[in-house]
Amino acid sequence: MINREDRQALYEYIKLDMAIKSLQRDYDSLTNLKMGKVYINIVDALLKDIRNDYYNKKRLLAKNKIEVVKWMKISEHFSEVTIRTPGEDEVHQYANQALKTHTEELIFKYLKK
Repeated sequence: MINREDRQALYEYIKLDMAIKSLQRDYDSLTNLKMGKVYINIVDALLKDIRNDYYNKKRLLAKNKIEVVKWMKISEHFSEVTIRTPGEDEVHQYANQALKTHTEELIFKYLKK
């Protein structure tokens, strides 16, 4: 069983992972925009900051012997994340809409920096 601090770090890690994947997915479409170069520079800087925090969070979790093993969408509304811990594997469920909203808020927070 993971403690409260590790659970919070895990959730931050998941949000950072989602933010990176989302920004990378949208990256190619930015080149088609008139001001694409401007947006690409913004997204590059954003990805750099988010990746830095992502790897730091991953290292923190690894130090505590916590690793995300599998992430799968189980329904339209929920996803399951399987986590390997020192004791036993755990399965956590997250609401997709809440994850999406929290990831958007995280990206906006990085943009304001």
